[in-house]
Amino acid sequence: MKINSAPLRRSSRLVFDKSKRVSEASDTIVAISTLTGFAGIGIVRLSGSSALRITSRIFHPISKKNVKKLPSRSVSLGKIFDGKKIIDEVLLTIMKAPKSYTREDVVEISCHGGMVPIRKTLELCIKHGARPADPGEFTKRAYLNGRIDLTQAEAVCDIIKAKTETALSCAMSQLNGGLSLGINEQKSELADILAALEVSIDYSEDDITVNDKEITKRIEKIRTRLTEILKTFDSGKIFREGVRTAIIGKPNVGKSSLLNVLVGQNKAIVTEIPGTTRDTIEGTIDISGMPLVLTDTAGIRKHSTDVVEKMGIERSRNTLDSADLVLMVLDSSSELTAEDFHIAELVAPKKVIIVLNKSDLKNRIGHLNDLKISAPAVQVSALRNEGIEKLKKSIHGLFVSGSVRTGDLILTNVRHKILIEGALDSLGNAVRSLRKGLSEEFTATDLRGALNCLGEITGEVPTEEILDRIFSNFCVGK
Repeated sequence: MKINSAPLRRSSRLVFDKSKRVSEASDTIVAISTLTGFAGIGIVRLSGSSALRITSRIFHPISKKNVKKLPSRSVSLGKIFDGKKIIDEVLLTIMKAPKSYTREDVVEISCHGGMVPIRKTLELCIKHGARPADPGEFTKRAYLNGRIDLTQAEAVCDIIKAKTETALSCAMSQLNGGLSLGINEQKSELADILAALEVSIDYSEDDITVNDKEITKRIEKIRTRLTEILKTFDSGKIFREGVRTAIIGKPNVGKSSLLNVLVGQNKAIVTEIPGTTRDTIEGTIDISGMPLVLTDTAGIRKHSTDVVEKMGIERSRNTLDSADLVLMVLDSSSELTAEDFHIAELVAPKKVIIVLNKSDLKNRIGHLNDLKISAPAVQVSALRNEGIEKLKKSIHGLFVSGSVRTGDLILTNVRHKILIEGALDSLGNAVRSLRKGLSEEFTATDLRGALNCLGEITGEVPTEEILDRIFSNFCVGK
């Protein structure tokens, strides 16, 4: 490859200055880390250089020992005092820096779980110098102090929000560094290629060159691996967020009965009177690790003079618009009606499964091809709980191919997906530059762009905006 004097092309990605990395705040934060209400215990958590000092002012150990001298990873029984007034009897857990969740001094006060003692303990901590923590600030400090990378920090939130065991497994794999390892392997290879190119550029007068074909082959290998990771996103997003499913049909076809039998409880009122359901009703189930977020809707018909029913129909249409999947319920014991054809037109653009309910009665529905919907049909009897497992398998098959094993590298986060796509774009530009015989600077610029994208995934090149957006999704106290 020859060096020419062509102007450098700008990388498609912004290269962040690591010197702008967000620095750790020096103050001590506090938050309630458990749900408030009536419970066995409630935990108040502190983190920061003053955590032990603040605790020593409100906690008196039964052992009479100085709180600051209590050993790390110890639990002590004592009382919380507001001046001379006893507030609660608690257990104090101490985790001294750097062997703690945040790599700072961390104190957890396990109070009785009532509203008054836990809130009073929080107020006392603030009174003696702690600051109320922002959402996710404990995990943010763990990231800023280098205990975890950004993908692992995001996994903490995913673990808390996991709706199924498979979603939990995916999040745990990420927390254990599964995604980081996969990304770092590609980053390491990219860095080696870029280093070779930069040596060739810096010492061009000494005729130090690189082999274009060999460099292209190595870049293509990285592209292949990143593409493989990217292909897991569709399934990963489903396991993380679930499939929003609208149960749609005309009045009195058994939509509410279907919801009840799927979720295993009577969430919706079922009567023989058409139009019983006036509002949307939700329930979530686990189908082989895939969360299915079901919404029972009001029966849809073209014309209604009932004001409340019209409002319910409008909500049904809104639910349909945002659905990933539609279960179009038909009464198989009756012939197709104009309302069925109207609903078929509404759901046609969506991913649809036709549910032929009331299979325990004589089939009179006729030809489904007349509906002009390309969708599988499943016969069920919600009344007798028949055909439900077959329906679940059909739903699972529409979204997931194969099975997910514990430890598999599964991409679940939209942010990661966008950044991998950005890296692939930059790598594609690099390959095209090599094949056209352009200057090595062009290729090097695009490789730096790819490295920046991958670095953003693990948090090596963060911005304040990215961090605020990520940690704002956390609950306070985590």
